[in-house]
Amino acid sequence: MKFVHVNIISRDWKKLADFYTKVFECVPLWPERDLSGDWMDKATSIKDVHISGVHLRLPGFEEGSPTLEIFQYDNNSSTHPKKINTEGLSHLAFRVDDVQVILKRALANGGIQVGDLTKKEIKGLGTITFVYLTDPEGNIVEVQNWA
Repeated sequence: MKFVHVNIISRDWKKLADFYTKVFECVPLWPERDLSGDWMDKATSIKDVHISGVHLRLPGFEEGSPTLEIFQYDNNSSTHPKKINTEGLSHLAFRVDDVQVILKRALANGGIQVGDLTKKEIKGLGTITFVYLTDPEGNIVEVQNWA
């Protein structure tokens, strides 16, 4: 068994993919996805569905997967803004060398800081430095470093 990808449905997949490429050094795996047809209608249970997007290879992994799949439907369905305690898939997390550097990079590329940058010793595990932020579309991302 092998973990393959996580999917984000985006309002503007190109802009969101650009954020993850610039901030977290994800690598686009081409070609772009342009999915439609009877087979996709049946798979999604959506009539005349059209999906476009890209897979981004996550940092720290070799060729292929796992990926962050960023897709956009012609007719997305919106939800209320997520909070850190919203039920369901809550956030993505990236381990980085310097949390402050990545936070600044995220803010410069349309991200928004959610809470305070925090440093805490966790007995038996070490010291974690972390912060939550949102990408430009409100998806929550944790940036962390363990020492």
